[in-house]
Parts: sequence; structure tokens; C-alpha cells
Amino acid sequence: MFTFSSLQGALSESASSQSILELDGGIKVLIDVGWDESFDIAKLKELEKQVPTLSLILLTHATTNHIAAYAHCCKHFPLFTRIPVYATSPVIALGRTLLQDLYASTPLAATTIPSTSLDEISYSSQQSSTSDILLQAPAPEEIATYFSLIHPLKYSQPHQPLGSPFSPPLNGLTITAYNSGRTLGGTIWHIQHGLESIVYAVDWNQGRENVYAGAAWLGGAGGGGAEIIEQLRKPTALVCSSRGGEKTAISGGRSKRDEQLLNKVKSCIARGGTVLIPIDSSARVLELAYLMDHAWRADATTGDGQLKSAKLYLAGRNIHSTMRYARSMLEWMDDSIIREFEAVVDGSKRVNGTTDGSKSGKEAGPFDFRFLKLLDRKGQIDKVLGSETGEGAPVGKVILASDSTLEWGFSKDVLKQIAEDPKNMVILTEYPSLASEGHPSLARSLWTWWKEGQEMSIENSNGETRHELELTEAKRQALEGNDLAIYQQWLAQQRQLQTTLQSGGANALESTEDVGDEASESESESEDSDNEQQGRALNVATTMGQASRKKAALTDEDLGINILLKKKGVYDFDVRNKKGRDRMFPHPVRRRRADDYGELIRPEDFLRAEERDDNDGQDMAQAGKDEDQDKLGKKRKWDNASANAKNRGSGPSKRPHLTRSVTDDFDMAVSDGPIEDGLDGIPDDPDETNLGPSKLVFTKTTIAINLEVDFIDLSGIHDKRSLHMLIPLIQPRKLILIGGTEGETITLASDCKKLFAEGSVSIYTPAIGTAIDASVDTNAWVVKLAPTLVKQLKWQNVRGLSIATVTGRLLAMHMEQAGHQDEDAANKRLKIEGSTEPAETNEVPAEPTLDVLPTNMASATRSVAQPLHVGDLRLADLRKAMQQSGHTAEFRGEGTLLIDGSVVVRKTTAGRIDVESIGLPTDGGPATQLGGTFYAVKRTIYESLAVVAGA
Repeated sequence: MFTFSSLQGALSESASSQSILELDGGIKVLIDVGWDESFDIAKLKELEKQVPTLSLILLTHATTNHIAAYAHCCKHFPLFTRIPVYATSPVIALGRTLLQDLYASTPLAATTIPSTSLDEISYSSQQSSTSDILLQAPAPEEIATYFSLIHPLKYSQPHQPLGSPFSPPLNGLTITAYNSGRTLGGTIWHIQHGLESIVYAVDWNQGRENVYAGAAWLGGAGGGGAEIIEQLRKPTALVCSSRGGEKTAISGGRSKRDEQLLNKVKSCIARGGTVLIPIDSSARVLELAYLMDHAWRADATTGDGQLKSAKLYLAGRNIHSTMRYARSMLEWMDDSIIREFEAVVDGSKRVNGTTDGSKSGKEAGPFDFRFLKLLDRKGQIDKVLGSETGEGAPVGKVILASDSTLEWGFSKDVLKQIAEDPKNMVILTEYPSLASEGHPSLARSLWTWWKEGQEMSIENSNGETRHELELTEAKRQALEGNDLAIYQQWLAQQRQLQTTLQSGGANALESTEDVGDEASESESESEDSDNEQQGRALNVATTMGQASRKKAALTDEDLGINILLKKKGVYDFDVRNKKGRDRMFPHPVRRRRADDYGELIRPEDFLRAEERDDNDGQDMAQAGKDEDQDKLGKKRKWDNASANAKNRGSGPSKRPHLTRSVTDDFDMAVSDGPIEDGLDGIPDDPDETNLGPSKLVFTKTTIAINLEVDFIDLSGIHDKRSLHMLIPLIQPRKLILIGGTEGETITLASDCKKLFAEGSVSIYTPAIGTAIDASVDTNAWVVKLAPTLVKQLKWQNVRGLSIATVTGRLLAMHMEQAGHQDEDAANKRLKIEGSTEPAETNEVPAEPTLDVLPTNMASATRSVAQPLHVGDLRLADLRKAMQQSGHTAEFRGEGTLLIDGSVVVRKTTAGRIDVESIGLPTDGGPATQLGGTFYAVKRTIYESLAVVAGA
């Protein structure tokens, strides 16, 4: 059984994606937890209802449309963190930076408390029907913790996942991730359960790009096959996105697309304007950043290019972490990126290299940017846009800024500052979705104006747009008075609810900022807390939180052990005969951080005293000087990162260590000179998330849009040609189309009906919330084996399974005849039937039985039957078996095993095993025995498989 239902993204203008696959036995798989730019909590209501029934969760892309609601669900849905989540390593790493950027950029992502939840506290009688009190947003540390719970997977490796504690048995469910292209780590999921073979493919791209390899339909990058790989061919159901089903491919392909973008940029730079390119902060940003920086490199080699005088910037609050992850995951990118990196590494190892004055543009790595400057603070944006040259001539600037919707992030700030100048330009690179009919995003409004201008074909307009655009700014404002009291009551109610639903649920709501008791966060996790103390501790903590803001008086009994922290002049507390938290001194214990390799340590903690003194002396003496030669092999100090800033003083830096990464990325990014000291010296933006309980306040402003608006599709989503070519090659039995507008979905469905033979494929276009039954069409019969046939079966064991081949003659034996084979049972049955009811001989049911073939038929069948190898050979198991036999075996590249230096065993993506030998015997060792290495390998392979024949 297979039932599919879409929670978001089907027949909708919204690009967010959420789907539930229900398999036989009540197994429910949630794929993606996307959200759109509206951050409407009502769109997650259905998902919240499904949480207690989910078995596992799969993630496909590290974009807001596929992963934005993940942190919200982990923090506010009590059972969500107990469900196993699976994704590729890049999706985990880049998804973490994306959500940290999202929650730091806009308070809308935190969402407001539903008014229905506040009705129970008589909120509706005092306020309006809509609530503006914000839920507590997950902190960056919490987001990192949530993503650390995700199980990382690699491409093309089948995995049998573990179900949630409240899930039915998975019964051999197998998931496999394949490359989908378009984003780093983007996934096409193959789900195998019984007879169901389901392929879930949304937002994939078959074409190769500068950074990303093409989808794995035809074998991935370098595959070059004309057929779909065996694992993805002929699934019982294919779930495919229809977005881009009406889009025609650009003639000239990727090179033509990149050329159009650079021509637009050059035209704006030539007149001294600023180009804004809104992008996401985790996925497509890598493709655009690589394209632009390498365009500047190529232009610099000519010496007289148009891009030489222009400045190139990439803005995002967490962009340093994103690029650091990208540099560490080059193996997930296209082969051209890997070759470029290897060429740089090989060049750096040469003794006689080029001098600094003759550096070529290819000396820097793929993401070691030479011209692209990273900006992560709003003050840097303001300084870049306000800077002019000494002569007063305007300097062209190109700014890549998140987010592509222009609703949050630095792209919105840049748009406000450049909108009124007709020399400037904004280039949209993705088709903007429409989350709400009444409130389109800024990118959608600009795209609509551009589309109208294209259709009208007004001459002499140069694409300039003159409109007025209303901007809505969302800000946090601390709660006061009655709103604070209402929030505290609601918070206490939610904690009691979470405590009831799961053990330790009260810790899910952070108490540091809401209640004001910093010690309670660590103490509430103590194993010594008693159940009878939970309610009292909760009420006391809530009262303390109100007291810290309202200055209300608390008795010493209410304070308990916290009297040592809350009252001055108190240094002793009697813990005798106390219970719960009052038994322990309120000392917050710092947890040890650990990963798969053990506990994380700080190298500076293990320095000898003389080494520590030497380092401290160097830091004080060399402040403000160039220390490149003295610091080789040593980790940089944070205080030294800004030592070259313009007269910033010699005191230690007061910028927080955890809010942003150190400026090592700048030094790594620029190979021919230091960064601009003025940008690095700008202080960090104020952190509004530390305001505590707050509400949402909107301010609206209207700006004139005089700049030029253009659109170039760099979204990297499949087009009409790819869909029409690959879907027939995949040959699915059932096709489910989601992830597109109603027009795109209906058009693609009608085109697919023409591509397939009539009635051969069932095509579904479900709406949001509609469940469809897409089970595989099979007919099963129960056949009884005759005892004489069972005695002749030869069983073979393969990975814990017993396998035998059966060849027999199907007979229709009556139940009465079959019963006579066991005489004792037959006699007992006849005596019972004879004593109760007369025997009925009119209608005797027949039972299909497989019996032994007669002698004359067996000889003919034996000549036709072909031997069959059953099992899956793993090269790791073959390597272990050969080493135990005395041979040398080692891996040489992916999917290649070298044995005794003379035999190579390769396993292709289709599961085929190729064994090659040099044909020469080796001297000594087990290779000279029993026919040599080649026959030893062949014999070991056959022993690991079950060879069955049809006779």
C-alpha cells in the first residue's frame, strides 16, 4: 500500500514543499519541512497533527522552500525531535547556516502566538483578534543542536533507517539518496518497501553547471549514459515536481545564460551604477559567487576589461560559515571543481613557482575568492554603498545579497538605498513564488513589473521601472505590563503541556530569556529533580521572571537556593532536608562538547608554561605589526585579526566570539593583498533576539522605484525539455506531479499523457491535503508446496536469507485429497465430521498446489533453465575475505579494489562486477597457489553469492 498526500506545494503558487508518504503497516514518511516567506504558522497546523504518527523524516535541499520550518518544529512541536531525520552532509551543514541567517535577519520567522491559544487566558477580551506576541525564536546554539540530530548519508548507499519510538515496525524499509543537482547535497530519494519502489524527485536539474553536477538519472557527472540507472528505472511510483514545466531551455545552454548575466552587469557598471542580485544564502549562492569571482579573474588577466574597476561583494549574516563549509565539501561538487582544486594544490607544491607579481587567476582555489569581498554586518553594507572615490567619480558595484525574496536579509536593505537612482539595476535570478495573494513579496512585485514591461515592449524605456513600492519592516519590541503577564501565563501552560507529553519536555522552552533565571536552565536538567517539585519549581520560576521585570517582592521561601543569586549579602543556605533543586548549590555546569571522534579540546589548554608566556609576550609586543613570518604554524588570535585596523587601539577586541566567524576567511579569500581595514573595523549589528519576551511591530514606508529591473533565470530547475525527455525514460507505473502552479502541473500532466501509451501510466495531480492511493497493482496467490517437492529443495544462505529455486507442476488439488496426505489428521477430521454433520460432496474447494515434475518434463526444463546469481557483493566484504586468505587488498579510488597488485575488481552503478587481471603470476605468497590471484578472487566472489538454477 502506498498513499501520498501533499501538505504544501501542490497546485500552488507557493514554492514550499511538504509531503507525506504512507506505506503498508502504517509507516509514514515526511519529506521536507519547507516554509515560504509569509512564515504563516497556520500552514504548519496539518503537519503538527501528523507528528505523533510519523516514522522518519527525509530532507532534499538546503533551501527555505524545503527546510525553513525545521527549527520551528523542533522547538515548538513536543515530539518532533524524537523522529529520526536523514539528509546528506551538505544539506545538514548549509541548512544550519541558512536557518541561523534566517532567524537573525527577521523576527517574522519566530512567528506569533496564535490568538486561539491566548483565548484561554482571556486575551481576546482585552486585545484584538490577531496576536502580535512573538514565540521564542530558536537560538543559534539550539539550531546547531537540532541539526546535529540529523543522520548524514552519502549518495548511492542504501540505508535501512530506524523508526521513531511511536512508529510501527519498518519491515525492511530502505532509503537511498541520489544526486539531484541544483544545490549542494540536493537529493533524489529512492524508497523501497516490499513491492513498492518509490522515487521522490523535486527541484532537480539534469544539466551540469559551474559548481553542481547534473542529476543522477543517467549516471551523474561523467556518466554519459543513454538509459536511466537501474536503481531509478521503472519505479512503481514517481513523485516529480512540475515547476518549470512550461519553461523552454535557453539556446546556448549554461554559457549563454552566464554571458547574458555578465552583459547586464557590465552595462550597469559602465554608467557607474550598483547592481543588486538577490540570492539565497545557502544553495544557489555558491553557483553565483563562483561565476562572478571567476568572471573578475578572467577579466583581470586581460588587463583592459570592464570589470577591473568595479567592486564585487557578497552579503549575508552567516556567509563566512557558508563559504567555510563549501571549501570543505568540494567532493560533493562537479568534477571540474575538483580538478581545479587539485591543480591549485599541485601548483603550490612546486618549488620553483611563479612570483607574486606574475600570479594568474587560477592560483586561488575554487572558493578562495580573490575579488569577492564577504560582508556580514549592516554597517559594512552602509559603508560600501556610501563610499565614493577621492575624485568623486562613481564606482560600479555588484552586490550579491540574501534573500532572493527581498523580504528579509541584506538584499532588502540594499534595495532601499539604491531604488531611487536610475543608474542602478536589480537582477532577479529566480521566479518569485506567491505566498499570499494579498501580500506578494517584493521580488514578486518587481518581477510582475518586469513582465508587464516585456509584454508591452515599450521602446526607449531601457527596462527602467518607475513605480512606488510599499516596504513593511518588522521589528521586535519588549513586552511590558499586561502583555508580559499574559505571556508568562501562556508560557507556564505550555511547559506543563510539554512535561505531560514527553519526559524532559519542560526544557524545550528556554528559561534564560523568558523567565530570567539563568541557573534554572542547567539545574532543570538534573536527574535528582523530583516529580513533586516540578509544578512548584515552575510556578516559582514564572514568578521570579515576573519579579525580575516588575520588581515584585519574593519571600525567601519562594527563592529557595536562588537566594544566593538574587539577594545581596546572603552567602549561606541550609540544604539539609531539602528536596529537588534546593539540595544542590546553583552552579551551572558547562557541558563537554564532543563529536564522533571524541571530546573536543582546546590546543591552548595543553601548552607548556614557557610556550604560553612566549605567545602572550608576542601578542603584546607585536600588536599592530605584520606577523606573517612569526605566526607560521600557529593558530591566530582573535585580538590579532583586527590589529591592522586603522587606529582601533591596542586593547582586546570586545566583539563576541560566537556570533560570527573570525576573519581568517578574508585572508584566505584574498591572495594579493589585505582586506579593507575600514570594513573589518565596523562593529557587529545589535542582537535583537536578546530582548526577551517581545512582540511584533510593523512600520510601513513607501519608496520610489526608478532603477532598472531585469530577470535572468539562474534557478537551475528542470525545464520542459528535460521533463519530456527523462520521464518516459524512467518508465514509472504511476506518476504524481507536485511542486508547481496549477497551470504548470495541468500542462505537464497533459503532455505526459501524450508521451506514454494510453492507459499505461496513471497520472495524478493532487491538491494540498488530498490523499491519493498510488499502490502498486499486483495480484498475489497462495500456492501450497507438496511434501515431496519440499524434500528436494536445496537451500542456500545469503546474508541471513535462505534462497532456493522451485520448478514444479501446478495442480488443483481438492481440499479433501490434500488432507489425506496426513492420515492421522484425516482420520480425526473424518470422525469429527461424521459424528456431527453428514459429508457434503457437491462442492469441494480446490487448492493450488505445486508438485514435482514428471520425469519426461524435468529433462526438458533442465536444458532451458539458466543459472542465476542472487546477492549483493560488497567490495568491503571482498577485501576482508581476501585479506583473511593471505592476499593484499586495498582500495584505489571509489568502487575499485586492487588485490595483490595484479587483479582489479570494479563495481559499477548498475551493480555489475568487473574483474580484470594483468595475466602474469606474482612471485611467492598465496597468489601462486590454487591457480593464482585471479581464480582466488573469482572463487571468493562466487562463494559470497547464491548460485541457483531452474532445475
